Amino acid sequence: MSKLKLSILDLAKFTEETKTPSEVLQQSTEIAQLADKLGYTRYWFAEHHNTSMVMSMFPEIMVAHVASQTQRIRVGAGGVMLPNHSAFNVAERFAMLEALHPGRIDLGIGRAPGTDGRTAFALRRSWDVIKQDVFPDQLTDLLGFLGHNLPEKHPFANIKASPDPSLMPEIHMLGSSTGGVEFALEKGLPFVFAAQINADIAIPVLKMYRQRFKPSVYLQEPKSMLSIMVFTAETDEEAYYQAAPAILHWTLLTTGKTIVNPTFEEALSYKYSLQEEAVKQNIMRRFVIGTPDKVAEKFSLWAKETMVDEIIIFDLYSQLEGRRKGYELLAKELSLN
Repeated sequence: MSKLKLSILDLAKFTEETKTPSEVLQQSTEIAQLADKLGYTRYWFAEHHNTSMVMSMFPEIMVAHVASQTQRIRVGAGGVMLPNHSAFNVAERFAMLEALHPGRIDLGIGRAPGTDGRTAFALRRSWDVIKQDVFPDQLTDLLGFLGHNLPEKHPFANIKASPDPSLMPEIHMLGSSTGGVEFALEKGLPFVFAAQINADIAIPVLKMYRQRFKPSVYLQEPKSMLSIMVFTAETDEEAYYQAAPAILHWTLLTTGKTIVNPTFEEALSYKYSLQEEAVKQNIMRRFVIGTPDKVAEKFSLWAKETMVDEIIIFDLYSQLEGRRKGYELLAKELSLN
């Protein structure tokens, strides 16, 4: 296996240190610039709606901004939740981004709405559309719009998303179950599995992708990635300290409770019930926590078991200094430069 690549998935999340939305997005920009210098492969923004925790509602805007503020790193959406959008509009936007930053733009495609049902209705303005599974047709249309190769009898065959079919971002199919991988295999696309959501089936799903992949016009050899929550520091104690708010948030989220952006003080003083403690132990498989050498060892194990080329760090740090230091330590440990 070739050298393992590292990338970052950013939610543009509020923290104790960020008081305004502008500060949140400025911190994301600063971390992307750091990742660019350190040798990370790509920097992605997720799409989430109707939440008080994150500022990544429309990732294309941050993709455009961050790509203009960096030199080398690939920048993209991880991902665009396609059912919320017109496939034609998505194709137009990413063709423009590719024209602005040739060879550096990624388009990750998700099947979920990234929000609750009523917000999905607000996005799409139709309960009928929400009830229908239109994703397969949307994905076919998106690829056809970008590549100028929709079938002749397709109703949109003569509609082009841009003047040039070469304005094609690198397209990735996202998934946290067996559904997403089937579309990646059908179209011959790179595949990214979200282990921060469903770590228990990451290995069989990613192995299936490798075993069943067939070359396509988009990709000649299988290309897969694993995203997972990661916290690292110079000591195990500091790494677990940095992870504490995220662990509490995900534990309570799993049990149907919510503390919006728990502070370090709340996370460290929280008394877990027996049920919550059991849930906490179960979700720890979604995390990689420890010193850089231990994290690198765990990455190597995940990569060997899943056969991935790349690990995408699901960024949930709640402290800018810890965030910076963690990425610097991992870049040094894995010799990214």
